[in-house]
Amino acid sequence: MAAVTQARASQPAGTSAGQVRARRRSYPVWRWIILVIAGLYFVIPLYAAFQFTGWNAFGQVFSQVGFSDAIILSIKLAVITTVLTLVLMVPTTIYVHLRLPAIRPLLESITILPIVIPPVVLILGVLDISPASLKGTPYLLALVYVVLAMPFAYRTLDAGLRSLDLKTLVDASNSLGAGWPSTLWRVILPNLRTALLSATVLTVALVLGEFTMASLDQYQTFPVWIVNFDQTSGPVSVAASLFALFVTWIFLLAITMIGSRRARRLGGGQVDLVTVTRQETGETR
Repeated sequence: MAAVTQARASQPAGTSAGQVRARRRSYPVWRWIILVIAGLYFVIPLYAAFQFTGWNAFGQVFSQVGFSDAIILSIKLAVITTVLTLVLMVPTTIYVHLRLPAIRPLLESITILPIVIPPVVLILGVLDISPASLKGTPYLLALVYVVLAMPFAYRTLDAGLRSLDLKTLVDASNSLGAGWPSTLWRVILPNLRTALLSATVLTVALVLGEFTMASLDQYQTFPVWIVNFDQTSGPVSVAASLFALFVTWIFLLAITMIGSRRARRLGGGQVDLVTVTRQETGETR
């Protein structure tokens, strides 16, 4: 009763309960209006591109010369880049958060350099100093993509770690008998699943859409193939661009659904440390 009286007293003079409810209902309307405007901003150009290409152009994309080789190379680079990026950035970010929090501002400044340095300068410098054994392989391009993806992967993982009480999780896991590999694999990484998925999709999207470095390194990835093919058939080139956009969008949607389902299964909380450590030490319930 006192809470109701306080809520009524907090309302401005001359404001009825019906007006307050009507005002609250008006907020979703504005949200829908903004969502519709934003949707039209993206949908109208896509619709115009689809009208320019037509269904026949989509069917011709898969039969074009060099399409399969280009898409396979891009997927291969995306997988290598994603694995290397996560293997390098996940332990580094966790270690910095746990042991060296004072150097986080320095690490943030270093990881922003690939965005500041132009891609042309970066790839030319890498080609100049890289060993000859790597220049003739796509692995050099994958290593450059790791550097290029570092700002996005680091900030995604850093945001995920900031949302956790990492030190408490690690100390509790260690005090319950779990070793560091088990703590990393079964406590920290499950709580970072959404951040890991976000870093993965950002890295994959970067690799599938990068053109400058691949063209200067003389590799025909999927974006390079689209640009080169544009000189012979505009509609098919636009259809290939829409195909790449739809695949990336589906990938983003799948990652979002996986992350949301995982968060609901965990109930919005963290993993059960007692269960993990009991399984690790072989204890029974």
